[in-house]
Amino acid sequence: MNATKNKLVIVGTGHVGSAVLNCALSFNFVSEIAVIDIINKKAQGEALDSTHAIPFSTGTNVNIHAGTFEECKDARVIIIAAGPSIMPGEIPDRLTLASRNVEVMKDVMTSITQYTKDAVIIMITNPLDIMVYYAENFFGYPKNKIFGTGTTLETARFRSIMANKYKVDPKNVHGYMLGEHGNSAFPAWSLVNIAGVPYNQLDSYFQPNEPLDTETTAASVISVAYDVLNLKGCTNSGIAMAACHLARAVLFNERSIFPVSTTLQGEYGLHHVALSLPCIITEEGIERRIEVTLSDEEIKKLQHSAQSISNVMKSVGLLK
Repeated sequence: MNATKNKLVIVGTGHVGSAVLNCALSFNFVSEIAVIDIINKKAQGEALDSTHAIPFSTGTNVNIHAGTFEECKDARVIIIAAGPSIMPGEIPDRLTLASRNVEVMKDVMTSITQYTKDAVIIMITNPLDIMVYYAENFFGYPKNKIFGTGTTLETARFRSIMANKYKVDPKNVHGYMLGEHGNSAFPAWSLVNIAGVPYNQLDSYFQPNEPLDTETTAASVISVAYDVLNLKGCTNSGIAMAACHLARAVLFNERSIFPVSTTLQGEYGLHHVALSLPCIITEEGIERRIEVTLSDEEIKKLQHSAQSISNVMKSVGLLK
């Protein structure tokens, strides 16, 4: 690897990229952060503003600056948050961004690969699974070194909803949202438990005000994303935290398991599509996709996610 220090590059300094920058500073896990944006003045302003936060930090000093894609040549982690997002009032479906952001990702990946194929790339740009598939399969970059935040954020939302229902710490809720980062994501109920108690026994152990309704709970995980979007105009805090947790897993070789987006290689009979499954994250990116045991119904939902994404990839020329 060409990287000589803990250096993070953030591509895109809109609502999400700027939130990633602030979150990365709070994590205190890198010595240098370079920010890149098509509007260089915006990148310069974000870097300058964040520099003024350093005197208040209890951690080490961080070299924060704007730059070009040449900054990627010695980066350990690159987080891509470039491209437009869904705006309030638009169709509430991330897949509608595909045609716009394929062109954005072409420019970004072409620029990155001029300088490195060593850094681990964490992708946020939507529609995420399509962007991940494109980046992994069209630019000659090592596939294990590229992955998307995937359903890590949906999983956090799901755990939060379940924790509120049963009045426990969300960190004690175990389970995943899988599939598409978007409207067809689903909770794998067969894997869900709190303190080892499976989901179908939770009501008797924790006695909530109302019985668990799995369909309503699953729908609320999807709809709450659009609640945030419509209330504040964007979603950035949760996804920034997710991306930085993933970056930390890489930088410290944590071997943490997250449901991230990556191109499947025959898991559940699926090929030529990127979806979220639990994956082991190391300093080299994805070490392994874990083909967890799912119910027949959950496999059908995963296949539905795959079909939904594949149809859009065909529409923008990424699949025949």
